[in-house]
Amino acid sequence: MTHGAPAKKTPTNDDEEVVPPPDGGWGWAVVFGSFMIHIIADGFTYTLGIFIVELMWYFDEGSERTSWIASIMVGVTLGSGPIVSSLVNKYGCRTITIVGALIAALGLGISTLANGVTTLYVTIGLLAGFGFGLIYLPAIVSVTCYFEKKRSFATGIAVCGSGIGTFIFAPLTEALIKTYGWRGALLIITAITLNCIIFGALFRPLETTRPRRKRTTSEMAVEMIEKEKLMAINEESDNSPTDSARRSVDDIAANGGTRQIVQDKPTSNTLTVSTAVGDASLARMARSQPHLLQVPGDVAGEDNRKFGSYGNLPNNRDAEMGMTVSSRKGSTAETRSHHGGSGVMYRKDALYSGSMLNIPEYRADPKGFSGSVMRIPDDAGSGTTNENEKVKVCGLIPCSKESYDAYKEMMDFGLLKDPVFILFTISNFCTSIGFNVPYVYIKDKALELGIPSADASFLLSVVGIANTIGRVILGYISDKPWLNRLWLYNGALTVCGLATAFSAFCDDYVSLIVYCASFGFTIGAYVGLTSVILVDLLGLEKLTNAFGLLLLFQGIASLVGPPIAGRLKDNLGSYDAGFYLAGSMIAISGLMLFFIPCLQRWTKSKTKVSDVSTKMAPIH
Repeated sequence: MTHGAPAKKTPTNDDEEVVPPPDGGWGWAVVFGSFMIHIIADGFTYTLGIFIVELMWYFDEGSERTSWIASIMVGVTLGSGPIVSSLVNKYGCRTITIVGALIAALGLGISTLANGVTTLYVTIGLLAGFGFGLIYLPAIVSVTCYFEKKRSFATGIAVCGSGIGTFIFAPLTEALIKTYGWRGALLIITAITLNCIIFGALFRPLETTRPRRKRTTSEMAVEMIEKEKLMAINEESDNSPTDSARRSVDDIAANGGTRQIVQDKPTSNTLTVSTAVGDASLARMARSQPHLLQVPGDVAGEDNRKFGSYGNLPNNRDAEMGMTVSSRKGSTAETRSHHGGSGVMYRKDALYSGSMLNIPEYRADPKGFSGSVMRIPDDAGSGTTNENEKVKVCGLIPCSKESYDAYKEMMDFGLLKDPVFILFTISNFCTSIGFNVPYVYIKDKALELGIPSADASFLLSVVGIANTIGRVILGYISDKPWLNRLWLYNGALTVCGLATAFSAFCDDYVSLIVYCASFGFTIGAYVGLTSVILVDLLGLEKLTNAFGLLLLFQGIASLVGPPIAGRLKDNLGSYDAGFYLAGSMIAISGLMLFFIPCLQRWTKSKTKVSDVSTKMAPIH
């Protein structure tokens, strides 16, 4: 099988086995590509405020109207997350990243011809925003697909490109505008954005399955013994063996050496075990003269492994769930290729960027984790789905099955019934209102204090480098078992909000540098720890759903935040009120999350009372 080609097989084909992420190799090229994409995409996004100042002067517009350019772009980038996930699930990270780079470059290139801010709403806001949205999600998912043990380290390197990009692009943008004007500067950045095509091409689809190795004679003998033990157990529970169990060796040979044993039970579940057997005398030889077969100690000593070309025999739990060997062991390949798409977003941990040791499922079984995190589509076991089958979103928009599965998973609003998630969503919404205000307005605020333009732009570089340091340090200590990650997250947001609110009292360059360093360092928790906190609160199973809904609400909040601050500036003549508002929103978002433990205890007690009431209810 070649890299990038999904395995074309039916759900009952067990010729392949799950391959865990390589934790290295080409994965480091993927990390490099993601790192460079973060430098370019986030570097431009977070320094767009430099363009905003120039556009306000050029078009003689107010802060509010001009800020809508940045707000629409960020809102579309985040809000398109569920749509992008469905496209990634169908076409893969590489294709979507390349298409996104082309769309973003197209939007930025057309913007150089704009004759008003309204045109820029469409070209930069909608076109470039959607293009960067197509880049943003694959840049994270592509890294998580290649790493498990080293995932925290790999994703940490990749997302550090965001802060470094801000650090680089701030003086670069300032110099380009000074030399070539805002149109020439935007054209050069358009060319830089096209480099994302090259870096996106590094996102080679990961080979997640491989052919199972051939069995040795000793392994066949061990399998035969285990099979006969299983037959004996089955016969004890059911003294009337089925016709399949009475097949003779001649019948086996006539069927290519394959015997199928089916135990019929009165329930609707059927346990099917397919085993390939050779000479029937192997079993007798294994019992009487085992030394002749030289069964390795590590082979014979494994309690849970039943060797054979079909992998593990199902355990009791699998049997109760009506799962065959193929539906459990081969679920990764089956899910990935059932409809011919990439299936990347079927992984429950696709959006998880923290240390895998934080996940109980991984700590319990690190080796088997890769095969257990695949989310099997509803029709994965039917074997009747047409690869070209189309479904309709909201009954109107036709799309492929893979796209619909990913979209449905992210946009399941049933999660809003969870009080803990509701509180976390409100907190994220408040954070997003204030998050972009400093990025958009800090330069203009500095200019009003008489600070030179180059020095004012450098404040964004300070935010960028502090953000990089903050992500590394906060990410490192958040993995320590003695630290409560939720409290770290809450505390960082509270400090960030207070610093932003008190920045209104900064009246010189040094105090603004201190504020920008504080803001950049503490806001790193908001970006870097969100997925980790979600898993802590809701579990890995709900991560994709929760992250998709959060992206939607973050997009809405980012859309309105800077324009509100801009309106306050236009009406009051100062950015102080806007920074008061932004800081208050961020601080409140951190403070309200300190009540999550109380809410969890209340929810747990309510559930217990409900269970007791149900048990005590009279039976009619």
